[in-house]
Formats: sequence, C-alpha cells, structure tokens
Amino acid sequence: MINNLVDGSHDAKLLLEAQAHVWNHIFKFINSMSLKCAIQLGIPDAIHNHGKPITLPGLISALPVHPAKARCVPRLMRILVHSAFFARAKLSENDQEGFVLTNASHLLLKDNPLCVTSFLMAMLDPILTAPWHYMSTWFLNNDPSPFGTTYGMTLWDYAGHEPKINNLFNEAMASDARLVMSVVINECKGISKGVFEGLKSLVDVGGETGIVAKAIAQAFPHLDCFVIDLPHVVAGLQGTDNLKYVRGDMFDGVLPVDTILLKWILHDWSDEECVKILKRCKEAIKGKGGKLIIIGMVIGNQKGNNDSIEAQFFFDMLMMVLVMGQERNEKEWATLFSDAGFSDYKIIPILDLRSIIKVYPSSTI
Repeated sequence: MINNLVDGSHDAKLLLEAQAHVWNHIFKFINSMSLKCAIQLGIPDAIHNHGKPITLPGLISALPVHPAKARCVPRLMRILVHSAFFARAKLSENDQEGFVLTNASHLLLKDNPLCVTSFLMAMLDPILTAPWHYMSTWFLNNDPSPFGTTYGMTLWDYAGHEPKINNLFNEAMASDARLVMSVVINECKGISKGVFEGLKSLVDVGGETGIVAKAIAQAFPHLDCFVIDLPHVVAGLQGTDNLKYVRGDMFDGVLPVDTILLKWILHDWSDEECVKILKRCKEAIKGKGGKLIIIGMVIGNQKGNNDSIEAQFFFDMLMMVLVMGQERNEKEWATLFSDAGFSDYKIIPILDLRSIIKVYPSSTI
C-alpha cells in the first residue's frame, strides 16, 4: 500500500485516507485550544447553572460574547460536542435540543473540588507551549531539554524566578493531587489502608503545597506527615498538628521517617538523577517495615485501552520537552529500584493512567 502511494499507481481512497490522517494530527491542537476557550468563556458553568439542557440561544445569552461573535458559538460547540466535552439532549417540554455536560466537562466546573482547569490552563500557557516549537532544534544540540533551548534555563529555575509560572504549576499539581487523593482515600479505602495504615511517620518529597499530605494526614490522624520542597514552594505555608512543611532539596537528603512518598516526581528526572533521589530515600527510611510509595505511570500497563496508552505517550513527550525526564515501563522502573539498592517492589494499578508502586529496602513480599 505504501508503494502505491509513492510510485503514482495509488488507490484514491487510500491516498485521501492518508491525507485525512495527516490533517487530523496537524490540527489536533484545535481540540485543546477550543476547550481552553470554552473555559475562559465560562461555558461549562453556564450549562451547569442553567439546571437543565440549555438551548443554543440560551447559551449565547448566558455568555459574555460580543453580539457580532454570537454566530460563531455554534461552531465552537460543534467541535466540543464532537470531542465529547459536551453532549446534546432533548428538552422535556418540546422537541428542541439543548446542551448538557459530560463526565469530562463536570471536571471543568469552577465549584467542583476536583476541578482540573488549572492543569489545563498551565499546560496550555504560552510559556509551556513555546518549547514544542524548538523540539527539532533541541535534537540537534546538547541542551538538556527543549525548555532549556527556549529559555536558557530549566523549568525549575524559571519557576523560581517567575511567580506566574510558579503559581500556575503549583495550582496545576494541586488540582491533580486533589483528584488522585480523592480516588485513593475515598474510592479505594481498602487499598489506602493497606498502604498507609500502621505507619507512624511519612514525608511527601517534592510535595509542593501539601494537598496529598493533607489528605493523608486527615484520613490517618495518628500519622505524622511532613512535606519537603524548595524554599520558594513552601514559603508561607502553614501546617497542622500532624502536618509540617520543611524546606529542603531531595538531592541533598530526605527527612528520616517510616515511609517516603513520591507523587509524580521521578518522571521529571533522568535515570541517573532518579537513582540519586532513590538512594537518598533509601537512606532516610527507618525502622523495620519502612517503604517508599511512588505514585506514577507504568507505561504499558493499560493494554487494549488506546486512549490511556496515548495519554501515557503524551506525558512521556511532555517530560522530554519540559524537563529532563520520562515515563517508564515496569522493566525500567525495576532497573532504577535495583540500581538504588532496593530489593522488592509491588505495582498496584488502581489509578488508570498511573499506579501506586510500593518499594521495599529489603525483601518483604
């Protein structure tokens, strides 16, 4: 088939299908930018606040759009319905149709405690999208990341000097932490007890504003929790009776505790740096039964689920472009653990795209 498309004796249907495939991937950014626009206009909340399916004229009147742009709203909604962020439903009183939310757009509501809009707004901010235009340049030089090629510094250094990107990044990670911990603590109580119950102390390394540690501290009040992160991240944050914030750098050392938590940390770093972090963690684990808990992706653990597999690949590319890390498969994780001196690990695939990985300093499984 490929030769037919190249030598001129091609099949017209195959040729047009190939063109459509290329076009779909060229314009894939339109989905994300259209969704960003919908959030900025307040479309999810306008539909939700209406309390029932909202007609197109009703939606337009509820939005702050200029009258001259009202005719473009149907086109925006058409692409967002096609990408399953909104749906159409019959109005009960007549044959008219109205727009309703889907499971995905419920996560875009401002008042939803699990709202993910801050993650979207951060990832689609021009500061973080610009490095994608320099990816091919980066392949030709010795820079650590396309972000470094673009700005001449790492993402972490940039965030340390630029409050806007630091706040965007912290809010994005906090929104993800709230959703993940809601699943771990509320929906998977049996598993969370097996992971956290019986522990005396835990440190969330690189825990940022402490959303994860707060959820654990509230669910397990007997557990002394600590959050360690860079000074500009934890500055001004107030702890509680069983939650404390500590300024520090995970490359220099980790507070000695029973259990260490790394949520979405190791994918930011190269294999060599991951081994350094893991060794610091192993040194800090005290007492018999201590362990390391990792919340992260295990590439390939979603066989048959194309959407999840693609999302994992997207995140792997995101790590390559913005930082110096990668998402890893089980074999790659196992190599890191072994190189850092850990003996055993167990993967618990309860978070769809991500898993909980329990890692043990000595053989306990």
